[in-house]
Amino acid sequence: MEFIPRLFAFPEGQHFFLLGPRGTGKSTLLKQAFPGAFFVDLLLPDHYRSLLARPERLKEMLLPMVREGGTLTVVIDEVQKIPALLEVVHHLIETQAGIQFILTGSSARKLRRVGSDMLAGRALRRAMHPFLPSELGPRFRLDEALRFGLLPVVLGRPDPADRLRSYIDLYLREEVIQEGVTRNLDAFSRFLEAASFSQAGILNASNISRVCQVGRKSVENYIAVLDALMLSYSVPVFTRRARRELSAHPKFFLFDTGVYRALRPSGPLDQTQEIEGAALEGLVGQVLRAWIAAHNTDSGLFFWRTQSGLEVDFVVYGPDSFMAIEVKNSATFRREHLKSLRSFGEDYPEAQRILLYRGTERLSVEGVELWPAEDWLRRF
Repeated sequence: MEFIPRLFAFPEGQHFFLLGPRGTGKSTLLKQAFPGAFFVDLLLPDHYRSLLARPERLKEMLLPMVREGGTLTVVIDEVQKIPALLEVVHHLIETQAGIQFILTGSSARKLRRVGSDMLAGRALRRAMHPFLPSELGPRFRLDEALRFGLLPVVLGRPDPADRLRSYIDLYLREEVIQEGVTRNLDAFSRFLEAASFSQAGILNASNISRVCQVGRKSVENYIAVLDALMLSYSVPVFTRRARRELSAHPKFFLFDTGVYRALRPSGPLDQTQEIEGAALEGLVGQVLRAWIAAHNTDSGLFFWRTQSGLEVDFVVYGPDSFMAIEVKNSATFRREHLKSLRSFGEDYPEAQRILLYRGTERLSVEGVELWPAEDWLRRF
């Protein structure tokens, strides 16, 4: 697949981490944006062995290339594989002018372990996500995105379903073993399948422990690993200026709809509408997260749920955005779909209220904008 430009705001001339799951296109993006950079790829065995044995060798490699009056850009790919390199990088940032470091990683957990507090604030932190629909342009197809997701490593392949299975089998499980949390891949595989049932819902560790037949502590460790590898995320409840009793529990999402669909069992006892509804909500969530990260805004992603059961799927709140978004996997609009957005509007009349559905008409009903989901997603 040819290179597709990404909407990404690079910190000009500054050190930064670019964090995100493998397969999101971090390395490809940096090679396009910094063609003259010196790349240290820790997925290459020779680079890995050399620097693992002596991390200080990085200093010996770089100093001869620094030129007075110029800037050497250094990209260290998958830096979490040798966390000790951060100490060398930190020393060079403090003592050597003329080097810009860009550090990619797919495990924030390992980077935090080294004790350098992610270079003690000397490097900014940016996140990489799967494609945005606006990046794909006419290549974006809602039905395909709901089945296979928007991962660059999967998109455009002749066998996206097989590619997703390989991604899960070879990458997720490999990374989990490297995290050192478990050697029991059967138990972790059962956990992944059980967690997929919680997509767009509340992740209950006790229930999953019972289904997987593993201890609750193990399940909590597995959940922490997914979060550390940026393979899942939580959406907290929007509580600002709350006027009602609200739920306290966040919603759980896997980071990409394709990964969710590959993990979620589908058989005679599984309701297609339920699976596809969670997929559509997950796709909207991942697009909103990616959009916020790509534009480096101060907006946050939330949802709203009252104790009485009213729920708005997503709330985007920030200096320039206040949107309440309800997602319905339905080709037809019914007025009862507006119930939660109507209540939210009573509490927050300032919010733009949007209902996404699988129909084709764009409407405005009772102050709520109705959008065909595919048309609305293409805007982001």
